[in-house]
Amino acid sequence: MRLVNNYMRVVLVSLSICLLMFDPAYAQKQATHVNSKRPAVTYSCPMHPEVTSKSKGRCPKCGMDLRRAEQKKEPAVSEPAVESSNVTTASSKMNIPDVELLDQNGKKIYFYTDLVKGQTVVINFIFTTCTTICPPLGATFARLQKELGDKVGRDVRFISVSVDPVTDTPERLKAWGEKFHAGEGWTFVTGTKPQIDELLRALGASSARREDHSPTVLIGNDVHGNWTRTYGLANTTTLVHIIDDAIAGKTATTAAEVSN
Repeated sequence: MRLVNNYMRVVLVSLSICLLMFDPAYAQKQATHVNSKRPAVTYSCPMHPEVTSKSKGRCPKCGMDLRRAEQKKEPAVSEPAVESSNVTTASSKMNIPDVELLDQNGKKIYFYTDLVKGQTVVINFIFTTCTTICPPLGATFARLQKELGDKVGRDVRFISVSVDPVTDTPERLKAWGEKFHAGEGWTFVTGTKPQIDELLRALGASSARREDHSPTVLIGNDVHGNWTRTYGLANTTTLVHIIDDAIAGKTATTAAEVSN
């Protein structure tokens, strides 16, 4: 009889544990505990990482679509934040393909041979139907063209590469450039999509969608092999300093150094 009683106690305890495990409140508590371990999902701007949101949207600074990114664990000692507009990276060499393209006048050109070889160049990436970052990028080039004066076309060349070659015909590019009073030293290029895609990949400007392209400016001196990637909407003084350094064959001056 005592053995039966002990067996019954074991059965009752086991049943109690099972009931607790299947209790809705208990299950919800466990689910909450598991979910709390998962990193929160946020959306941030590719060019302005300080701009974040819990839902999809557009960056208020540059208009780019916010991209999904998992929230990272904060380091034990936080580093001071760096403004995206002050980020400048340098590269010693670029492997630029000599793809066949068309300029804004419909003239056939080879990108490396005709525009880059032996030159100092400033390259941005645009498309003519863009209503967010492209007009400001064009306005920035217009200010630089005015500030640098006769250096443009003589000491440095401006190049705007279309990221939407299907839409951007030479005629459309020429009309777009005229809005910003583009001079002789400012070339706009388009071509077939495979050729443009190859060029964008080589220049580090490829994106899945044209709307996601970055407001980056690539500044390089082909003779010295010095290349700088910087923020295309930085103030004119900052960009002029970087361009002058490139013309002189010097290592790029960072935006932070210019501002100090």
